[in-house]
Amino acid sequence: MAEAATAGRPADRLGAVLLYLFAGLPLLLSAAVLVSSGTAYGPQVNVGLLLADMAAGAAGMALLPLRRRWPWQIATVLAVPTAFSMAAGGPAIVAFASLATRRRWRQVVPVAVLFWACELVYSRWKDDFRLTAFYAISSAAVLAAVTAFGLYLRGRRELESERLEAERRGQAQRVEQAKLAERLKIAQEMHDVLAHRLSLLAMLAGGLAYRKDLTPEQMRETALAIQENAHQSLNELRAVLGTLRRGGHDGQAGQGDAAETGPAAPQPTLAHLDALFAEVRAAGQQVEVHDTVTDRERLPAQTGRHAYRIVQEALTNARKHAPGSVVRAEIGGRPGDGLRIRVSNPAAPGRSGPGGRLGLVGLAERTRMAGGTITHDVRDGRFVLDALLPWEA
Repeated sequence: MAEAATAGRPADRLGAVLLYLFAGLPLLLSAAVLVSSGTAYGPQVNVGLLLADMAAGAAGMALLPLRRRWPWQIATVLAVPTAFSMAAGGPAIVAFASLATRRRWRQVVPVAVLFWACELVYSRWKDDFRLTAFYAISSAAVLAAVTAFGLYLRGRRELESERLEAERRGQAQRVEQAKLAERLKIAQEMHDVLAHRLSLLAMLAGGLAYRKDLTPEQMRETALAIQENAHQSLNELRAVLGTLRRGGHDGQAGQGDAAETGPAAPQPTLAHLDALFAEVRAAGQQVEVHDTVTDRERLPAQTGRHAYRIVQEALTNARKHAPGSVVRAEIGGRPGDGLRIRVSNPAAPGRSGPGGRLGLVGLAERTRMAGGTITHDVRDGRFVLDALLPWEA
């Protein structure tokens, strides 16, 4: 699993090339001896034995790619020819190292003993006891070093696999966090839009329910206003839900979604405040506006959108908690000083409309995300909401 997770990268391909070069080094040495034996200065060798040695080494090289599928079987098969072949030693060492990376000691130990015994048999061909003792010690040391190297490779692969898995989990977590943040933004937009529309509907419906002096024409106009606001509420709800649905499908909306929701409505900015004030006035809310914003064309669109939502929610709160009162909206600022918003209305002690002023919690979160500040309290019998949004020069 670890090998598969790290396969295919340039570093791994380079490692595979070096591995095969190491395994084929004894075979190359045997080939060099065979070539030099035909010259006047070359050693006198038994060409038949040398060719048999090279054949064993070549066969070992051919079997190496199978070591991952049959690790202990290939390591065992390649260890046997080392009893008579020097060229087979390279592939045998590589196969044993690959077996050691698996940490299966019931397989590693028997193959290591077989490998060591074959090296002793190879030394006995020279009929020299000192050479046999040297081979016994050196072979044991080489096998121990190869085993340690195999364990090191296994540990490094596991660390790499864990690192890749941690990166994958981290990426998945970041994607989920981004989705959650986007859905929270959509929920905030839904609250801002629907709270505004539904509070207008409540005000208009209340006028029809409690006012007895309305003429038939005024009742007709109020009913039309209710119809228009209900229609706007449905359209805005479709737009928000369509965005949420596309977000739930990782941003890949189908044609049916596009047909249902239509193109996304333009986001409101500071320039839409006049239309907002006109809309609430038409519904019966009394609003006094004092606008001293300068260089408003330099205001970032995102800051303007936050300002619009803050004013919209403040008007909605005034309709819920102080219906029929005069609302005063003051907007001012310039680049470098920030955008200041103050909305106030008479405070009604003990009165609380639906929602328990939860909209203020959403406004505080929106302002915080925009890098601004917001406060609200009661001053001289008026509920005052102050917000300051950043506006760089």
